[in-house]
Amino acid sequence: MPLTKADQAEGLQSRPDPQYLASALRTLETEIEGLRALNAALSNGLSGPFKAAAELIASLPGRVIVSGIGKSGHIGTKLAATLASTGTPAFFVHAAEASHGDLGMITRNDAVIALSWSGETRELASIVAYTRRFKVPLIAITSRENSALGSAADIVLHMPDVTEACPHGLAPTTSALLQMAIGDSLAIALLEGRGFTAQDFRIFHPGGSLGASLKTARDIMHRGETVPLAPVGTLMRDAIVLMTQKGFGTLGITDENGHLTGIVTDGDLRRHITTNFLDKPAEEIMTRKPKTIEPGMLSGAILELVNSSGITSVFVVENGQPVGIVHLHDLLRIGAA
Repeated sequence: MPLTKADQAEGLQSRPDPQYLASALRTLETEIEGLRALNAALSNGLSGPFKAAAELIASLPGRVIVSGIGKSGHIGTKLAATLASTGTPAFFVHAAEASHGDLGMITRNDAVIALSWSGETRELASIVAYTRRFKVPLIAITSRENSALGSAADIVLHMPDVTEACPHGLAPTTSALLQMAIGDSLAIALLEGRGFTAQDFRIFHPGGSLGASLKTARDIMHRGETVPLAPVGTLMRDAIVLMTQKGFGTLGITDENGHLTGIVTDGDLRRHITTNFLDKPAEEIMTRKPKTIEPGMLSGAILELVNSSGITSVFVVENGQPVGIVHLHDLLRIGAA
């Protein structure tokens, strides 16, 4: 008979504690120290090569080719994907496959970023030789500036000497984190340098919850006759009918210039109901200065607003005038919530 989750949990609790938590904390502290060392390096000797690498890539007529093997290869794959998704055309070429035809993917308009912590990775030899033969710019990410890779490269992003979190100093841990961190730093510096916006980002991320969060209020709002609006002076008996017909649980009240001056919500109805409630004008009941959003506001930010404010609908306002309304259900429909 299989053990239940409760049995499994009880069994785990009864075993001797191998100090997993203490090990995890040591790992994190070791890797944090590594990041501090990288931060210090970027403020000193690494700043010049980093700036040179960013300027080279920013002015590149072609693409960035990232290469590596082993853990460095995995980090390189992630770096290429991050660059590509943030506006820098890039792809990964496996170091071992390069000498079996994949060198043909690299043109003279491109630049290569090669990752090797030791700088002596044999599998990189063919791609390094190719860049030298055809004068393709080579950027090295390595911890040994005078290594075979470092000596061949045009620009060396020299990683600081750090301690691996692995107690044997063998498994790439802190070193892998630093390679990823310098890659992320380069990608974001390029993103900011070219003024890459959230709308640009949306072009490369149309699917999934990330794509949904990049849709704007303008993309998902209800507009025209569907928007629940009434002018100042509307009696509550009529306001309730409008609220019921529109189905948003709220009614926007506009002044003589068409500006949104307040809203009436289901909560306002409950708080103000009296014997002559239906004969009162909506402006006596409404909530003044309601929360509103602009047409360009991202759906992810809209979701945060409705959640933090405890509301289900919000009016979209442009130049003071309501042009639409977004309901929580709209965010659910597109997958942003």
